[in-house]
Amino acid sequence: MGDAIVQALPSAVVVAISPVPIVAVVLMLLSARGRVNGPAFVLGWMIGLATVGAVCLSVASGGDSGTPAERDRWISVVLVVSGVLLLLVALKQWRGRSRAGGHVIAPRWLDAFDTFSPVKAAGAGVVFSMNPKNLLLAFAGAAEIVQTGISADRQVVAYVVFVVIATMGIGTPLLIHLAMGDRSRQLLEHLKSWMIRNSAVIMAVLSFIIGVKLIADGISRLARVI
Repeated sequence: MGDAIVQALPSAVVVAISPVPIVAVVLMLLSARGRVNGPAFVLGWMIGLATVGAVCLSVASGGDSGTPAERDRWISVVLVVSGVLLLLVALKQWRGRSRAGGHVIAPRWLDAFDTFSPVKAAGAGVVFSMNPKNLLLAFAGAAEIVQTGISADRQVVAYVVFVVIATMGIGTPLLIHLAMGDRSRQLLEHLKSWMIRNSAVIMAVLSFIIGVKLIADGISRLARVI
């Protein structure tokens, strides 16, 4: 199971370092209902990733219905396609990055988080966890777990670890806020500004690295079964 966790770790890290969800949870923590909405957002995020994981593991395990070689070919194709799509994400993010000296403004719809109820905050967490990039990475992570050949119950445990790691990005501001209270406001404001300013570059670099890894893993695995 350790190997499955290691294989899926890079994808989980990229999900964790998602600038917009981190900015969203910071905005909720800075609102009047921060101590309630922040945890609600994180809970919704975890529920969303768990739901995606259940579907992804089921689909990724579908290759088990054929021979081992057929399963390996199927998973290899999934990894290569996921890698190529991530490279396209990286290209799009890089082209949209802020130029030196450019002024970056947060999306206006983020302002609505100040008025969210805990239920809406949880719903937002679910929605953010299911954005297209995360769906792609969750599916790639599930495929990486399945390709190790471990049993179904261990696949579930490995994906639970995936979810925990993928939650660290939005979980860290929450822990800071709970530990420091109002003293965390200035630190969280700086974190929000930095994430907004560098979000495109962060996602471009991480998507490129993970995309190359998935393509290399898929081609290497495919070469062994051809």
